[in-house]
Amino acid sequence: MEYYISKTIEGNFEESVDKVTEGLKNIGFGLVSVINVSATLKEKINDDFKPYIILGACNPHFASKALRLEDKLGVLLPCNVVVIDQGEGKIEVAAMEPLGMIAAMGNAELTQLAGDVSARMKSFIEAL
Repeated sequence: MEYYISKTIEGNFEESVDKVTEGLKNIGFGLVSVINVSATLKEKINDDFKPYIILGACNPHFASKALRLEDKLGVLLPCNVVVIDQGEGKIEVAAMEPLGMIAAMGNAELTQLAGDVSARMKSFIEAL
């Protein structure tokens, strides 16, 4: 099983970030963090990296349930979604695939919850 779900779309990078942010809201996920990787690498080590944004997405209902089932799960939160400019108008959007990692923990309730999150992320990515 892949550790991510992804799709490549065509468009402008900034508009794609906005589209992804709106799409996440539509499936009940808000942003708790935004990391501009390319700007950070430029600032910290003068590295020119392609436009790359990490959106830390969180659905508070899922997070609350998951953390009550496994309080160390915070090491995997929030659900990160990346928007990467792959050049020539190709924008890749990738999200963590939680089901594989969570299933290995052996907690049936948590695995079911991860399946729900996974299904939302897959439908969100496919709809882009």
